[in-house]
This record gives sequence, structure tokens and C-alpha cells, in this order.
Amino acid sequence: MGLEGAKRWPGIDGRVALVTGATRGIGLAVADALALEGALVIGTATKKEGVAAINERFKSQTALGYGVELDVSDHGAVSAALDRISTKYGPPSILVNNAGIARDNLMIRMKSEDWDQVISTNLSSHFYVAKACLRGMIKARWGRIINISSVVGLAGNAGQTNYASAKAGIIGFTKSLAQEVASRNITVNSVAPGFINTDMTSQLDQAQTESLCSKIPARRLGIPADIATAVVFLASDSAGYITGETLNISGGLFIG
Repeated sequence: MGLEGAKRWPGIDGRVALVTGATRGIGLAVADALALEGALVIGTATKKEGVAAINERFKSQTALGYGVELDVSDHGAVSAALDRISTKYGPPSILVNNAGIARDNLMIRMKSEDWDQVISTNLSSHFYVAKACLRGMIKARWGRIINISSVVGLAGNAGQTNYASAKAGIIGFTKSLAQEVASRNITVNSVAPGFINTDMTSQLDQAQTESLCSKIPARRLGIPADIATAVVFLASDSAGYITGETLNISGGLFIG
């Protein structure tokens, strides 16, 4: 993932890290990067096939990591899964809320279920998973919560009212929770990726990609490792005095 041989960041080795949506793209890169730093990584997937892929990936890398099947939009399922994870591996002290979906359309044509699904999966899940992890973090008096937002949550985007609303909500959630738990040595930050070369952007043809890149000052799409590197930093002891912030990683596309 472009992170081989990276210098170890202090405070991650030996921690239990939970990464939601870890089967591909940003989530996969983050899970790999945290495992490289010595964390025991639990990655979630919505299907058994995804769990098997996560397990095989960690096994092939001789890294400490396991897959767990979980629908992060189901509050009861999240609570039950965190109980099982905490009993088997220990309570997570690093949480990366990454799982998300897109159901794009102009609002005039958007179905109510497309709105509800995106808000539930992309925003409400952050509340469910963070709340389930907080008890262990508070008891340990150490925790790192990193929420994956988007520049769309900062700037908006036509055809994505549901997605942009969820991603903007993540930023408000991050700022508020950060103030609640800072005294317990728990930091809460978000990362706002721009256009990253993942499954979502792979659907673009060459002309569309070139047009998009022409609007990005860096003149390229980001790669998942660009985001993973930032997440690892925010998860480390080195970022212990940073909380409530949103790190915009967009190659200059959004500067605000």
C-alpha cells in the first residue's frame, strides 16, 4: 500500500484498533497501515466473503488482524459485536469510522430510502460505534477516534445532498465529541478526503478522470495510502494534543 518500511509512530504498537469498512479502498489501506504499526486490527465487512478476504489478507502479511461481519447501521448489532470483540481481543482503543455508501441523485429525484440509508450508514453508525467503544477508552484513559468525512461535507456537491449531509454531520459530531472526552485523554478527529482512486472513482472513464484532475491543484487523484498515513498519525501519541480537527486531504481541491 505504499507504506512498507514506514517509521513506527509511538503509541500504536499493541493497541486494539477497530476499522469499519475494511475490505477495500481507504478502509483497507488504513487497516494495513495500523497493522504495520503493530496494532491488532479488527476490520469489519458487511458480508462473510469480505470477512474471509480480510482474514486472508492479514494472514498473508503475517499481521495481527481479523475480520468481523457487521452492519454498522444496526445499533443492536454494533453493541453485540463490540461486546464480542472486547471479550476476545480486548476493548478497542483506536477506532476508525470509515464505512460508508453512496446513493447519488439530484434531490428532486432522490428516493427517501436512499436518503435514509446514507444517513444511517454514513452518519448514525459513527454514533453507534463510537459509543460502544467509549466505555473501554474512558476506563483506559486513552483513546483515538478518527472519523472519515469528505471534502463534499465541507463544500457540498450537486447530486449528493444525502452524502454531503452525512459527511458534514460527521464533522459536527467530531467537534462536539472531542470536547466531551478530551479530559480523559481521548482525541476525536476527522479526515476529509478529496477524490481518491477507489472503487467509487474507478467508474470514471479516462476523459472524466482527466477533467477531474484538471480541477485539482496537485493534478492527480489521491491514493488510499495518502489517507492511511494521516490516520496513523492521528492515532499515535504524537497527535495527542490534536482534537476536534478536520484534516482536509484533497490535493488542494478544497482550501477553506
